[in-house]
Amino acid sequence: MKTNLGVNIDHVATLRQARRGSSPDPVTAAAIAELAGATQITLHLREDRRHIQERDLRLMRQTVQTELNLEMAATDEIARIALDVRPDTVTLVPERREELTTEGGLEVAGQKERLKPFIRAFLDAGIRVSLFIAPDPEQIRASLEVGAPRIELHTGRYADAATREERANELRRIEEGAHLASQLGMSVAAGHGLDYANVQDIARVEEIDELNIGHSIVSRAVFVGLDRAVRDMRALIESV
Repeated sequence: MKTNLGVNIDHVATLRQARRGSSPDPVTAAAIAELAGATQITLHLREDRRHIQERDLRLMRQTVQTELNLEMAATDEIARIALDVRPDTVTLVPERREELTTEGGLEVAGQKERLKPFIRAFLDAGIRVSLFIAPDPEQIRASLEVGAPRIELHTGRYADAATREERANELRRIEEGAHLASQLGMSVAAGHGLDYANVQDIARVEEIDELNIGHSIVSRAVFVGLDRAVRDMRALIESV
């Protein structure tokens, strides 16, 4: 199975917002990433608008030529925007204002009744829904129960593992989670903390059809340019 590369351009917007200016423009970054081989553009419109702005989302809906994936908290405000803009996919993620980046996966099992109608509204509008969750069997089964056709497995614990044994254990959890989700009829993506040193083991997981990567690509782009950074990541994924 071909593993697609979704490039998250949030950190380009983070750099722009440091000066509250117009540069670097994440819309331009998205176009460069696509030309370099990205098969999806991912962006997270947070409630506090710390990086991506609504303007970015609306312009990217007009300019992105591949797939547009909006990460979002399950809130009424962001849902209204998403249903108006109509990205190809919405990925529901947990969100806390004090966090630096998304920490952990969405707690699906504990809020199934709330999530069911929320997800249904997007599916009825023709928008694919993915849930960003830990590779935990309970959360995977709960994702199916709330009607999500797709999940994205949180790879943060794998990426942050301090020892080879710990990383091997976390990789096993991801493999087992991806296999379970596939057996249940869901498609599977993965992301968070993936970089040029650790991505290939995740890319080898047969059931994972897409990797969403942002920080490591944008960090590398500071030194080699965004086109080269995306191409290098694409090459690593395709070589497994």
